[in-house]
Amino acid sequence: MPELYVYMPRAPQEAFRSTLRTCLSRRVHMSYDDDRPATFNILVDGRPREDDLTASPALRTVIIPFAGVPAATGELLRRCQHLNFHNLHHNAAPTAEMAMGLLLSAAKRIVPADRALRRGDWRPRYTDDDTPLLEGKTAVILGYGAIGQRLARFCLAMGLRVEAVRRRATKTGRQGDVTVHPAAALDDALRRAEVLLLALPHTPETDGLLSGARLDLLPVGCVVVNVARGAIIHERALFERLRDGRLGAAGLDVWWRYPRVDSDDPEAGEAARRLTPPSRFPFGGLPNVVLSPHRAGHGAMTETLRAQHLADLLNAAAAGRELWNRIDPDAGY
Repeated sequence: MPELYVYMPRAPQEAFRSTLRTCLSRRVHMSYDDDRPATFNILVDGRPREDDLTASPALRTVIIPFAGVPAATGELLRRCQHLNFHNLHHNAAPTAEMAMGLLLSAAKRIVPADRALRRGDWRPRYTDDDTPLLEGKTAVILGYGAIGQRLARFCLAMGLRVEAVRRRATKTGRQGDVTVHPAAALDDALRRAEVLLLALPHTPETDGLLSGARLDLLPVGCVVVNVARGAIIHERALFERLRDGRLGAAGLDVWWRYPRVDSDDPEAGEAARRLTPPSRFPFGGLPNVVLSPHRAGHGAMTETLRAQHLADLLNAAAAGRELWNRIDPDAGY
């Protein structure tokens, strides 16, 4: 088999490189940072520059080393359809685990009870308890990729009925114990969603997908969990329905506002991280909402998993096998 040359312009930490060295085939040769070779077959970069894409006549594949496609990269992807773009789903397991944590925390009102008991206040034990029983309810998962399929397994283990909506599905059908619907069946699926889990990519097609009108299709008391992107749900509509009790609870890991961090001004960046509200609306004042600062895909093993998944993809390329996780330029993921 021929040698494979890979260039990664954004040099990773040494722990990442060490994992790659352990896992990679000897036929795969890595270059980093300013050490760009004259010829390379694969570029690993989530935000590639034009000059990197044109630097090597042998370049055929670009790997985005995370899930999702940044907007600027999406533009390149559509212009460079002679290249194959792939990404990694190394964070699928931790993201699915966080989604289930948010679901249980929000549905069972764990955070308000915790805050009260820290003050010595036992009253939540003696008040009327409106926390729902999840067993036997219907969970609808929007997005049935690596994360969504893990969520389905978790929900089934908890005794929920599970349905999913997947863009690539052409008709409604069963996949094991899960009923999978095409995107055209979204509204009908929402009407049955006593639990709604969002695990779909943010694209022009999904931007604002859950409008106020669609949120009103959900059964009263539905618990919403979003580990996808904030912009998929209409911000004001979600806040108002949670505030008014139309929706029962929400666990949100993704938002509409993020800190603007200037790498040239570390102090300002630190201040932004400490003092940026995640929304125009006071979600933090709602007792039925659990807030998480977009950390579902992060954890102690994140970079190790990223390196292992990248190594698997590069080893497959070196062996001449077809690569998975290919991105559709038109769909944007």
